[in-house]
This record gives sequence, C-alpha cells and structure tokens, in this order.
Amino acid sequence: MHLPRWFWCCTVASAFIGIAAGITYRIADPEQLELDAAARRSAPGQFVRLAEGYTHYDLAGPPDGRVAVLAAGGSVPYYIWDPIFTALVARGFHVLRYDYYGRGFSDRPHVSYTQDLYVRQLAELLDTLGIHAQIDLLALSFGGSVATSFAEQYPGRVHSLAYIDPAFRSPRPVPRLARFAPAWHFQMAVSMERALANEQLGDFLHPERFPDWPARYEVQLQFRGFRRARLSHILSFAEEDQTEKLRRVGQHPRPVLLIWGRQDRVVPFELSAQVMALMPRAKLVAVDSAGHLPHWEQPEVVVPAVIDFLQRGETMEESSGARSFSSTGGEDTVACQHITQ
Repeated sequence: MHLPRWFWCCTVASAFIGIAAGITYRIADPEQLELDAAARRSAPGQFVRLAEGYTHYDLAGPPDGRVAVLAAGGSVPYYIWDPIFTALVARGFHVLRYDYYGRGFSDRPHVSYTQDLYVRQLAELLDTLGIHAQIDLLALSFGGSVATSFAEQYPGRVHSLAYIDPAFRSPRPVPRLARFAPAWHFQMAVSMERALANEQLGDFLHPERFPDWPARYEVQLQFRGFRRARLSHILSFAEEDQTEKLRRVGQHPRPVLLIWGRQDRVVPFELSAQVMALMPRAKLVAVDSAGHLPHWEQPEVVVPAVIDFLQRGETMEESSGARSFSSTGGEDTVACQHITQ
C-alpha cells in the first residue's frame, strides 16, 4: 500500500516542527540548573531538611525573644520581607522567614502544591528548629491564606496574626493554558517565564524606585522545577474557598492586624472591607501612596505599625462596626460585606 505524497510531506514537516520546537524549548528555557548542594552553598541564609525536601530559611534575633514568623507571597522569595525582618530583629524579636517549596532556594518536590503542603511545611519547620513557643504570624499576600489555614489547624501556636495586603483562596476558573501541561510548559519556557520578573514591578505604585527588583526575582527562575511547582499551585488554588475558614479564625480572641496599600492593583484595597466583615476585631491600617507591598513603599508607616501591634499585643475593642486608621492619621468606618471575590 502506497501512501500519498502529501502524507509523507506532512509527516516530515511535522517532524521538523517537533525538532525545532524541542530545540527552541531547550535553548529558551531559563530553568537550566539543578537546585543541589552547590547551589545551596551559594545562597544566603540557612537550610534544613524536612519531609518534602530542603527548606531555605533565615532565623535571626535573640533566641529568647518573642518569635515572629514571616509568611511570604505567592512567588517572591523571603527577601520580600527585608524591611520588616531587619526592623524586628533590631527590636529584639526572634524572627523567622523562609521560602515555600517551589520558590527561592527551597526544593521543588514532585508533589501537589496544595494548602496542606504549605501548612505542613511551616509546622515541620517550626518543630525542626525547636520553636515551640507561640508565634506572632505575619503574612503577605498569598501568605494570608497560609497563615489562616495554619492558625485554624494550630490555634494554640499562634499568638497574633498580622496580614499585609492578604490574598485568600477562593474558587476561580483555571486559566485555559494551564489546563494542558505541555502547552503551559512550552509557552512559559519560551516566552512567559522570563517576563515574570518584570511583572513583579506591578506590585508597586512607583516601580521606578525599585530597579533591581526583577534581577532579584530572576535568580530562582534558573533552577529546574519552578515552573512545574507554579502550575501545580495554580491548579490547586482554584479548588478551595477559605471564606468560612477566615470567619472561624476571625472569631478567635487573638489580636489581628490588617495592613493594606490603598493603591494595591493586585488585591484591591476595597476587599479590606470584606475581610474586616469576617474578622471584625481586627485593626485596619490603610496605607496611602502604596501598592501591593506597602512595607517597601511606605516603611515609615508600616514598620512602626507592625512593631507597635506586636509590642502591645492588644485586640481592638469594637463598638459599632469595624474601625480603620489610615496612614494620614484619620479615622473612618469600613462597611462589613461578604466576600464576593
């Protein structure tokens, strides 16, 4: 049986396209290095082996100081906490910050990046480091979801909660590209992954003030597994609704602080009202002239607010509705509404 000429032409063309795509993928892929012992030796901070692999962390300050734990956002490593980490250490706190699995210099295990994984990582990290005292848990962006789940699962371990422009898990459509892993990996490797670093500048109201931000982010992109972990994280993020969990955590009498940049384009400030509806005992600090990372753009406002909150350890008394304090010193009322995100 003789196959038509067009069939052979299509077969050869497809083979060439496949080979070209493979070569393009290999050359363009920023993930060219293994996150091995040599890479860990080149990194700042410290490492500890947990059940799922090595976790990269930084622990500083007097061992007998109150323990503050900093949970980062969705993809930026622990350097995102620099201003607050430095300030808390200087004030005598025993401060722990770390990279989630799949980010920074932490391992990229072949597991599902579910909420349970992040909670388990934090619990194991504390246990392995011998931190058994209650902690003041500070959470940024996606870290808000981790801190909330951790506080619900281990209520006795959390003395206070401080959220900075938090994001919580809620059901949402999975991006079309993420539904087909091969297409996701190819497009991310060839074009989109390198753009992630520059996209991080969108967290700022004034990105021109942080010219080195993309270069700092790019370091983690060179290690294999970042893209795979990110895809798993995106897929799992769409499966859980934390609304009721946030409400239950909000009923606990522990002190809660909520800090939010008024010009946040990532998690809009308007959502703070919905969070306050679920955590009505919280104190809200609204930061003017700041985007998603107010502790970088307005450290003179955010750092004193955090330190004052931790040192006083007070829960704000509520009378009629939630009260909020803006960075300009004014006071206003925040409407309590349900989360619609």
